[in-house]
Amino acid sequence: MQTPSDILGPDGPLARLLSGFAPRLQQQEMADAVAEAIAGREVLVAEAGTGTGKTFAYLVPALLSGEKVIISTGTRNLQDQLFTKDLPLVRDALALPIEVALLKGRANYLCLPRLDSAIEEGRFASRRIAAEVQTVKRWAAITAAGDVAELTALPEDSPVWPMVTSTADNCLGGECDHFNDCFLMKARRAAQEADILVVNHHLLFADMALKESGFGELLPGASAFILDEAHQLPETASHFFGTSITGNQLLELARDSITEELREAGDSRSVRESAEPLEKSVRDLRLAFGEPLRRGPWGEVLEQVMPVAKRTAAHLGELSDALEQLSERGKGLEACARRVTELSERFDQLVSDTPVEGYIHWYETHKRSFGVNLTPMEVDQVFREQLERFPQAWIMTSATLAVREDFSHFTQRLGIGNAVTRRWESPYDFARQAVLYVPPGIPEPPAAEYTAAVVENALPVIEAAGGRTFMLFTSHRALREAAELLEGRFDYPILIQGDAPRGKLLERFRELGNAVLLGTGSFWEGVDVRGEALSCVIIDKLPFSSPGDPVLQARIDIMRDQGGNPFRDHQLPQAVISLKQGVGRLIRDATDYGVLVLCDPRLGSRSYGRVFLDALPPMTRTRKLEVVERFFSIQHQPSPA
Repeated sequence: MQTPSDILGPDGPLARLLSGFAPRLQQQEMADAVAEAIAGREVLVAEAGTGTGKTFAYLVPALLSGEKVIISTGTRNLQDQLFTKDLPLVRDALALPIEVALLKGRANYLCLPRLDSAIEEGRFASRRIAAEVQTVKRWAAITAAGDVAELTALPEDSPVWPMVTSTADNCLGGECDHFNDCFLMKARRAAQEADILVVNHHLLFADMALKESGFGELLPGASAFILDEAHQLPETASHFFGTSITGNQLLELARDSITEELREAGDSRSVRESAEPLEKSVRDLRLAFGEPLRRGPWGEVLEQVMPVAKRTAAHLGELSDALEQLSERGKGLEACARRVTELSERFDQLVSDTPVEGYIHWYETHKRSFGVNLTPMEVDQVFREQLERFPQAWIMTSATLAVREDFSHFTQRLGIGNAVTRRWESPYDFARQAVLYVPPGIPEPPAAEYTAAVVENALPVIEAAGGRTFMLFTSHRALREAAELLEGRFDYPILIQGDAPRGKLLERFRELGNAVLLGTGSFWEGVDVRGEALSCVIIDKLPFSSPGDPVLQARIDIMRDQGGNPFRDHQLPQAVISLKQGVGRLIRDATDYGVLVLCDPRLGSRSYGRVFLDALPPMTRTRKLEVVERFFSIQHQPSPA
């Protein structure tokens, strides 16, 4: 019987099927390690450098195992790529009769009752929204899966999507008239029958949280779980093992309650008379937080928001009474009555002035909404309990899990210190393909002129690269300042995060071939631009998390109280992993080349700079602009005939 490494070898079926397939020792070794973990029901943590081919390295042993395997990813883009491209390719190469399925969270599926309600209500804020609802209606008549990703005519952030998709709050479940036609339920039934199921981390942890509470199970049982983009797991787990409430949830409850009263109890106005004061109170509560968009510890706004919060709680109670009296008039009103009970209890818990031991109590404000959250201080115990409850194989992989050779920052946060850890370097020739440039003379980041200095030092590099550059920032403020400073400074097209959805910006970046893209946050990871279109990545500074973040600050305080070193044990390793993600955008193929510009002078002025440098691929390093210009001039020369 062939081993996974045989399948991925020079004489294997993938080499025969795929033109340009190159066997890689790192990929073969990782595939055998994954196979051993599945067979032995082990916990394996595997870092695979860019170009290892980790997707095939876990797909091949997963399909060969004959077990039911759930594969979880961090992004919907990778989830779709796995299901539509990689999995079918490997399945065909192995000639195995394996059923595969894709399952996303409910917000990714069209909800037919919600679409009907939107059309029936017919009150839209603009003609554009009305037109988009009609576009959804036409698509609803032809789609088989109801996956909103199919409808590319609507942007991802269209206000129409929340109107035509459901949430756990407003779903009627088995009482829905469309239950048998529900796209989400069809996807869940297919998931139950599949041999290989592709999900995402949010859905996986939502399922874990439901199992923890004893209410149900979204995901079928499996013999092995493979978690790709595993560096995201600690933060995702923190979100799902906590609790939160938002102003939008309360406003949606009020609006849905009014709609259901009109539909199922048109002779009554009691729900509207309770819901409209609730809507006003929720908007007043947003104003009570203050105008700036920010996040902070709950205690700092407690006094200013509590009077309005108490009024909001009272209006929730009044709406609850009104819905209870009408709940027998229809399924929609009954569902709203259940929602208001659950949201009232959660609201009372979250706006309380009583501390909850082991949790971080914090808030965040958005332009028109707010959120109040209880986040667990640590998730190691609850995550470890999940793994012990389901003692299958757990494989966690990413290009960025270790600091130098040390996995402890990742494994300790998840309570899996006994995991098997393996690491494979990238097979790319970074010494030949890439240059690391640290510009001299830039002030340290606290300086007011820091971003201006970054821009001035970036300009000649961008010119040498012929555009073709990502500029990655650690804050939206720095991104906006840089965008203003770059205006009119060169002839290359500038693409700025926020001006269009991420997918559209990336598509435009690839098409133009000489653009400069300014991004933060989501552009640091999960972005794959191969070839000359991306030949330079400029990072403004080392990506330490904001010290003003309430969750981080609470964890720092606890670590310090326990005698630990928060900077060494948490902030530094987390920043190293984040930097590795950003750096990973540059070289995506064996034929790629490029320059990485790290503008932060702390790489040389602080002792911890060495930790960052040691975590980077072994590329040529320089502080001389002429080395960068020479590198690009050589790469731009035509190849000899």
